[in-house]
Amino acid sequence: MSSDNKKEPFDFSLVLGGPLYQLWRRTHLCGDGLQWLPRRILAFVLITWVPLLLLSIAEGHAWDGNVQLPFLKDIAIHIRLLVALPLLILAELFVHQRVRLVVSQFGERGLIADEDRSKFDAAIASAMRLRNSVTAEVLLLVFVYMMVLFFELHAKIGYTVTSWHSLEVNEKMQLSLAGWWLGCVSLPLFLFMLLRWYFRLFIWSRFLWQVSRLKLSLMPTHPDRSGGLGFLSLVSKAFEPLLLAQGALLAGMMANRIFYMGATLTDFKLEFFGLVAVIIFAILGPLMVFIPKLATAKRFGSLNYGILAQRYVREFDRKWLHGGKPAEPLIGSPDIQSLADLDNSFALVTKMRLVPFNVQTVLQLALVTLLPVAPLLLTMVPLEELFNRLFKLVF
Repeated sequence: MSSDNKKEPFDFSLVLGGPLYQLWRRTHLCGDGLQWLPRRILAFVLITWVPLLLLSIAEGHAWDGNVQLPFLKDIAIHIRLLVALPLLILAELFVHQRVRLVVSQFGERGLIADEDRSKFDAAIASAMRLRNSVTAEVLLLVFVYMMVLFFELHAKIGYTVTSWHSLEVNEKMQLSLAGWWLGCVSLPLFLFMLLRWYFRLFIWSRFLWQVSRLKLSLMPTHPDRSGGLGFLSLVSKAFEPLLLAQGALLAGMMANRIFYMGATLTDFKLEFFGLVAVIIFAILGPLMVFIPKLATAKRFGSLNYGILAQRYVREFDRKWLHGGKPAEPLIGSPDIQSLADLDNSFALVTKMRLVPFNVQTVLQLALVTLLPVAPLLLTMVPLEELFNRLFKLVF
C-alpha cells in the first residue's frame, strides 16, 4: 500500500453542516461534534408540542368530550413530536459518529487506487459542499410550507372526525388556534427535519455512486465475501434511529385510525410492506452501485484462481501420482495443506456476494422499522394470550 493511500481521508460527515447546524451552534444547542443532544430535543419539544398543549387547554379541547379527538388522546401527534422527532435528532449523532468511520475505511484499507485518490477526495469535498448548501435547505423549507398550505391549512389533516386541531363550523372543517400552530410551526419543523434526512440520504447515495466509478482494489478472496466492501453494511446500524422514527410515524397513524376510526391492524398490510420496502431500499439501495465492480472482481477472480488451481493440482498430480516415489512422506506434507488452503480460497471466490450486505442485514432493518408497531398487536390479541403464544413458541 502506498503512503498516499495511508493518509487520512478528507473529514466526512453527513450532518455537520448547513444553516440549521450553524443556528444550533450559535444558540448553544450543540457543539462542534453535536454535543448537548438533550438541549436540542428539549428545544424542539418546547417549540412544537408544548404550545399545542397550552392552546388546546385554553380552547377546551385538551381532554374533554366536546370534540371527538381531544389533544391528549391524539396518539399520532404525540408519537410524531415526542418520539419520532427526538429520534430524528438522535439519528444525527449516530450517523455523524459511524458513517465517517465507514468512509475512512476506503483509505485505510487501500481500496482506492493511487491514481484515483484525488478523485476520491474530490467526491468527499463535493458531498460536503452539498451538505452545507444554504439553497438546498431553503428550498426544503419552502417545499414544506407548500405541502402544509396545500394539505393542512385546508383542514385536510387526514381525519373525518372533529378534533383539537380541526373543528366543524357551519358544516365546514376549520382549524382551531392549536391547529394553526400545528400547521404553521409544529408540522413544518417536523417535516423539514424528516425531508432533511431524505436529502442527506441523497447526498450519501450520490457519494457512493461517485466512488463506485473509481478504480477500486477489490479482493475476491476477502473473508467478508464482498471483495473487501463488507464494512459498508455497518451503515445500516448508523441509520437505526431514523428507521425507528419511520416506524413510529406509521404506528401513530395506525393507532389513531384503530382507536378512533374503527380500523383493524390487518387493514394496514400494504403500509407494512410498503414502508419496509422503501426503508430497506433507501438504506441498502445506495450500496448496490458497487454491483458492477463486485461482479467484475468475482468474474476475474474465478478465472485467475481457476488458472492457479489448475497449475497447482497438475503439479500435485505429477509429483504424487505420476512422478515416481517422492522424497518426502505424504502424511504431514505441506502440499496437502496447500491444496486445502487453495480449495478454501477458491471457495471464497465462488461464494463472493455481488452486494456488500447479506440477508441478515435486510432482516435486521425490517425488524427495527416495524418494532414501534409491535404494541399494536395488543389490539388483536390480549397481552396474556400473546405471552402464552410466545411462551409456547419458544418452549
